[in-house]
Amino acid sequence: MDPLLRVREANKNGLISDKLYSLIMDRFDVAVEGINRIEKASGIHFPLAYVEPAIVISRPNPGSFDYGILFARTIPVLANDKLEIVIQITAPLVAYGLKGTIHAILAHEFLHYLELVRKISTMELLSDEVTGNLFENVYSDST
Repeated sequence: MDPLLRVREANKNGLISDKLYSLIMDRFDVAVEGINRIEKASGIHFPLAYVEPAIVISRPNPGSFDYGILFARTIPVLANDKLEIVIQITAPLVAYGLKGTIHAILAHEFLHYLELVRKISTMELLSDEVTGNLFENVYSDST
């Protein structure tokens, strides 16, 4: 799987500028370095990861005025009748995130990946988990 396929398609279709495309392509090595660092430290293969050429805006805390665009998310998907877990990295994180931020977010998502694998392997998935916000509810429901 080409982790930059969607970025290439978005640039080809005129959805992102050539300048932003070049920035993402140049800085993707920072994300790869973070993935390699996590694999070396853990001894576990990092799941499939790809860059999503979109800005997803989040407001982490109710009542807070801080909005976030630099993040990734761990998504379980069904592909060819097989459950796969992928890490979706947003383009703004790759383009504008600091090296430490990118590595920390990738490590955080890797922990989500490990937790999902643990839940799946021990059959601890519950449809009525208590979560803190709507996004987590939707995510829990889809798992």
